[in-house]
Amino acid sequence: MPWVSASVGDDIGSFFAAVGKFFENLARIDPALLALGLLCFGIYLTFRARAFFHVLQAAYPAERVAFRRIWGAYIAAYGFNNVIPARGGDIIKLFLTRTSIPSSSYPAIGAALFVEAGFDLAMGIPILIFAFTQGVFPQPPEWADIGAFDLSFLAQNLRLTLFLITLVALGGLIAFAVLSVRVKAFWGRVRQGLTILADRRRYLREVFLVQFAGWLFRCAAFWSLLEAFNVGGSVKNVLLVLGVNAVASALPFTPGGAGVQQAFLVKVFAGTASGATIAAYSVGQQIAIALFSIGVGFLAIVTIFKFRSFKEVVAAGKDARAAEKAAAV
Repeated sequence: MPWVSASVGDDIGSFFAAVGKFFENLARIDPALLALGLLCFGIYLTFRARAFFHVLQAAYPAERVAFRRIWGAYIAAYGFNNVIPARGGDIIKLFLTRTSIPSSSYPAIGAALFVEAGFDLAMGIPILIFAFTQGVFPQPPEWADIGAFDLSFLAQNLRLTLFLITLVALGGLIAFAVLSVRVKAFWGRVRQGLTILADRRRYLREVFLVQFAGWLFRCAAFWSLLEAFNVGGSVKNVLLVLGVNAVASALPFTPGGAGVQQAFLVKVFAGTASGATIAAYSVGQQIAIALFSIGVGFLAIVTIFKFRSFKEVVAAGKDARAAEKAAAV
């Protein structure tokens, strides 16, 4: 459709214009604050990896789980998600974690990943409520004109959006029914991945509070980055950035939610600083985090897992999955 092509073209043009502003304002960025922000973000990811490690320990108490390998899998996946849309890095996380725990299974590891969602939901809902009540955060009816193709498309085609949501929900119910009847072992492994939820105190101590500590470093990271890009760090601004990230993560159509984040940040911080500064920040923060996470993630797969590229990891994962299916036949 011509209007779709035009909309995508406008979004791409807007994004690269913001990239241009970023490089034009490069000399004004505080390198010390930028480095501090990225360091805090790395610590945040490490805490998240530690919480995931505790979930896996609960699922496999008889196994010796090496935190170094779980950390490497977590960091590598996050880095890969910044270059591949639809959270493709989670496939890397599944494979690298599976190879780190010999007796593990993909259903259990997949279920373990969902344990993190409890904290994200507990923090995300209040943050979004706060963001929507500040008068600067775009309301859902405004998303059609916000300048991000994926959001605009969904907002302008509400019937199609509702149909897709219904289709996904129906597909999930059908899959649940089929698997419940035919593959009891599958659900046994899923429950194994959720083992830590049965011990509330352990979950609170080893997962929720660990994630909360990481969340504090995430807040510190965004505060430092807001200061580094001359937008201004404050509790309100940090919470608005977290709100933007929550929306972007819910719509992973682009790597790291690039278009959504950029469009939202420009809208949210309009009037806070000059247009050039906001445009530079809207993509500069994402570029900085993406390059940092990709670099650390690549270092992890090379030094910990002995792969030479992300592509090699994906290929190894496909080969291992094919071998498992062949052995099961």
